[in-house]
Amino acid sequence: MNSILGIPKDERANSEVLGLPTERSCHGSQKALSFSFALGVPLPATRPHPFPRSQASNPGRCCYISLLFPGPMVEALGRKADGPGTASAAVMEAKTTEKKDGVVKEVIRLERESVIPILKPKLVMNLAYLIEQDNDRAEFMKLCRRVEYTVRAWYLLQFEDLMQLYTLFDPVYGEKSLEQQSLTPAEIETLELNFLTYLFQIMDKSNFKLLSDEENDVAHSGQYLLNLPIKVDESKVDNKLLKKYFKEHPRDNLPEFADKYIVFRRGIGIDQTTDYFFMEKVDVIISRVWRFLLKVTMIDKLFSKKRELRPKKDTKKTDEVNEEEEQADLFVERIRLEKMELSIKNLLRKMTIQEPTFERMIVVYRRASRETKPDRGIFVKHFKNIPMADMELVLPEKKNPSLTPMDWVKFLISAVLGLATLISSLEMPKADIWVVTAIVSGLIGYCAKIYFTFQANMVTYQNLITKSMYDKQLDSGKGTLLHLCDDVIQQEIKEVIVSYYILMEQGKATIQDLDLRCEQLIKEEFGVECNFDVVDAVKKLEKLGIVSRDSIGRIICVPLKRANEIIGTTTEEMVMRAQQAPAGP
Repeated sequence: MNSILGIPKDERANSEVLGLPTERSCHGSQKALSFSFALGVPLPATRPHPFPRSQASNPGRCCYISLLFPGPMVEALGRKADGPGTASAAVMEAKTTEKKDGVVKEVIRLERESVIPILKPKLVMNLAYLIEQDNDRAEFMKLCRRVEYTVRAWYLLQFEDLMQLYTLFDPVYGEKSLEQQSLTPAEIETLELNFLTYLFQIMDKSNFKLLSDEENDVAHSGQYLLNLPIKVDESKVDNKLLKKYFKEHPRDNLPEFADKYIVFRRGIGIDQTTDYFFMEKVDVIISRVWRFLLKVTMIDKLFSKKRELRPKKDTKKTDEVNEEEEQADLFVERIRLEKMELSIKNLLRKMTIQEPTFERMIVVYRRASRETKPDRGIFVKHFKNIPMADMELVLPEKKNPSLTPMDWVKFLISAVLGLATLISSLEMPKADIWVVTAIVSGLIGYCAKIYFTFQANMVTYQNLITKSMYDKQLDSGKGTLLHLCDDVIQQEIKEVIVSYYILMEQGKATIQDLDLRCEQLIKEEFGVECNFDVVDAVKKLEKLGIVSRDSIGRIICVPLKRANEIIGTTTEEMVMRAQQAPAGP
């Protein structure tokens, strides 16, 4: 094993100067802290790395051949990858009669996610200040640094493998890399699946969840700013790669589009827009009149189709657990114009509409290509703050919007009814010219309304697409993967620190008690609620060797000083001491 394990030198130097990790959070500010919490990745020279990997003596093709048989990252850390059945999915949409500014509110219930949305330096500093004894506080700070260095080392080789694999499938430079390696088609297909395996493992560890059909249905059940039907041009998207991957790595509750592209999401936020919405309000009124006419004439039964939510696999074991989980659910409000109360006041004043957002979304897909010259590029795109109802903005290879079949039906039926009324009026002995003029004007006006509404929606669509590219897209390709790698490390470190602190301050505890205490600590000290992943945290503590269990299964931590001795002096600390030592004569 190399004597020094760590992140690149320039990145480590920047981290030491700033004293901050490279992570973002909407809770708390990125404020310079009074202590130096340097970001390094050391391990003791005598500690074997948990991920042994064959070392190729020559760079090049052999380097990638060694990646044909990767060791699974999640299982190596003692944690199974979470399947979609445990994803924090949107489980229901409840409509209420409560009104806000003349609009009926809808409430969407979601399960809380296992993400600690607190900056790591802030977490460490606040917990350290809660320790009364100065000696214990210093030992705790040392333990936090050693935990970070060790966790980074756990993942270092796996992340290197991931980045090496992606150089082969980068949409920009991947083709040249594949030509240099001279790999056979079978080897390339194996490496493709290995890359996706690593990617899914990192997504699971980062608490990203696959977007399910149920969440997709809830998101599309309303409209926000985008009022056009957006669909993926399936002829431009590859449907072989993901189909092959899920055939070898089956998962429950996969969405219908999983063979063409996959969408990961994490975090829930709120987006609000305030405006007069004159055109939208007129469209709402006309839509309600149209639905009333269709209902009276019973034509709606020919076109309506009852949407059924797909059954969700119940991952809970008892009614008691279900009740506890329901109490911890997160409720978010959706306020839209479709539920507006018709009144002169509402039509003439500004209104605020609101839509829940996915704070982070990652889309993975491959473009379709010819059999003679296959395109091996894999696109990984990262977006932020995407409204649920406008989720189509992040879909790949979108078709140009056009009038919907229902718009054409409205247009044709309106034309037929208008012409029939006009003819019947003309056949009357005393045809009223004003009645005829009103019918023709109404027919022309309604057709013009459909056309101009479509044109206005097209302009809005183009603006939203431009905004999503410049404002909503965080990164793509290698930048997204680097962000995910760092995010995994940050979450793992925070879970270990919080769980050890609770055991140190409050003594032995069962898994359930530890879970509750950790969540209470985060809520009381930081004002944030989360679903703490206590099982994974305990496994990492046991892997570090700083906790044990008594005869009845309660978890006990070793004292601070002993914990530091068990982890031992890290390579990063040795390097820092060498740098601080005075130069010899």
